[in-house]
Amino acid sequence: MSSREEIVHCLALEQIPGVGLANARTLFDVYGSAKELFERREEVLRMSQPTGRRLIASLECPEAFERAKRELEFAEKNGIEVITIGDGRYPSRLRECGDAPLALFFKGKADLNALRVINLVGTRNATDYGRQLCVRFMEDIRQLVPNVLVISGLAYGIDIAAHRAALENGLATIGVLAHGLDRIYPAVHRKTAIEMLNNGGLLTEYMSGTTPDRQNFVKRNRIVAGMCDATIVVESASKGGALITAGLAVGYNRDCFAFPGRVGDLMSQGCNMLIRENKAALIQTAEDFVEAMGWNSADMPTPQAVQRQLFVDLSAEEEHLMEVMKKYLAEGIQVNQLVVESGIPVNRVCALLFELEMKGLVRALAGGVYKVVC
Repeated sequence: MSSREEIVHCLALEQIPGVGLANARTLFDVYGSAKELFERREEVLRMSQPTGRRLIASLECPEAFERAKRELEFAEKNGIEVITIGDGRYPSRLRECGDAPLALFFKGKADLNALRVINLVGTRNATDYGRQLCVRFMEDIRQLVPNVLVISGLAYGIDIAAHRAALENGLATIGVLAHGLDRIYPAVHRKTAIEMLNNGGLLTEYMSGTTPDRQNFVKRNRIVAGMCDATIVVESASKGGALITAGLAVGYNRDCFAFPGRVGDLMSQGCNMLIRENKAALIQTAEDFVEAMGWNSADMPTPQAVQRQLFVDLSAEEEHLMEVMKKYLAEGIQVNQLVVESGIPVNRVCALLFELEMKGLVRALAGGVYKVVC
């Protein structure tokens, strides 16, 4: 868990005029801590090139720190968690994305690093067909993958239908907002949002006072896509936010699926296009989805435990990774969960998994899942 000082420095860094998210992330990655960056500002300033000097010089911004301190006070007063990118509670899948925010505001009870995380997105002008797809999918996924975490955007149409269907089936669901946690938009979804606090939660990168402006909805789609294993487009016209989310998911190398619709239906044009262009796999049921993701491993025979003597040529890191993976012999473990449980950085985990796969000790499944093999 990050210290109050680190939280304030992360919030301030994102608020400084002229820095921008890309520069803020680059600076954070270099120093591994926003607080460390500011404390070494003079040293960095002396070593930087002219362009870099202007950027570092801009970090002298008392107004940004005052704003950050006020926001932290607001969060603490209202039971809101401020989770920085260096915090173990930060969504590890999202952390892999280069445009992930330095801090998130979260109110709720869900585990942001759940073993399996999906999102359902679609048009705001949902039809009865789309809403029923959400209901049926959630009913079936509850039986097949009862602990899946469902993400969407709390918007009209498919988003709210997905949240409500998840709640009705006892599945945790998180709404990613395009504004601060001092309001709910649209206001008619307030009752559902309150229910989600007890089984899921509300998440945003925006400070209090931020209004739900159009550009914020586009930006928040990267969080919806980035923190999930898979994006499922239920209904979409030929243009819209759901297609943006699907494109981001593909760009993040995540799985993307779409329900097909009848030819000529306006609200199915986007889904049919994604399928036609091989940007999304066609699914018709929750069973199709679970099989495609390789999450139906309960039907597969449980592999025998790998004997200790097979590991004599493994490094300490490889041994540690195998010990963690052996706890998930039946179902396998997702890369992001492996990062959390092993405490090894994601880039190193991926390199180690490659070595273990080459040695015939693990195998890759769909959805970024790895299993120990005999």
